Amino acid sequence: MSVAPPLPALPPVRLFPLGDAAVVLEFGSAISPATHAAIAAFSARLAARPFVGLREAVPAFTTLTVYYDPWRASEHGRHPEPYERVATQLQLLLAETPATAATAAAQVVEIPVCYGGAFGPDLAFVAQHSGLSLEEVIALHTAPEYLVHMIGFAPGFPYLGGLDARLATPRRPQPRPLVAAGAVGIAGPQTGIYSLPTPGGWQLIGRTPLRLFNPEWAAPSRLRAGQRLRLVAISEEEFEQQPQP
Repeated sequence: MSVAPPLPALPPVRLFPLGDAAVVLEFGSAISPATHAAIAAFSARLAARPFVGLREAVPAFTTLTVYYDPWRASEHGRHPEPYERVATQLQLLLAETPATAATAAAQVVEIPVCYGGAFGPDLAFVAQHSGLSLEEVIALHTAPEYLVHMIGFAPGFPYLGGLDARLATPRRPQPRPLVAAGAVGIAGPQTGIYSLPTPGGWQLIGRTPLRLFNPEWAAPSRLRAGQRLRLVAISEEEFEQQPQP
């Protein structure tokens, strides 16, 4: 089994309530692979050792939101402050979480993308903003091995880390009322893929023929946080020939 490099030491973690049935754990403020690795390490620890009343743990760029059942967490009212009880258990678990760990190297998922034309109406703007040719933009966008930091905005929408800084481009001044599912966009230092037809203000540079979300699938989202992926440029003809499961 291939093994990834050791995880970095966990950054300082701040806990605070979100309503009366959730706790937010803030792992610093830096959006980075190191922060993502720390969140993933603690998420795995929590999944292996859940506390009574745990409902769900939702990772984001720098936070993990832990949802719980206040009644069960308070042991049916025996403890009047369920938040304090849950926060204490999370702090104990944080203290027990190894500062470093080895994880299996994630398999790289390939996502085909047809760049430019009707599929990428903003490719020319991104090129102009970056001072690059269309071909250079495509080459830079397909070069990295991206990290899926989180799924959000819409079901199945992956926020990808690893965009070449030269491609960072501001959002459109006016969002489009409808962006097609599969559209690949850039917004500031981020890149992502629209999983469903929604309004959106990202600069659209291409589109994938793959479906990213289907509520009828056993796992509705094709991608998940922690995965690695690579974007592969394809032609319009290849786009039309791609199966769309």
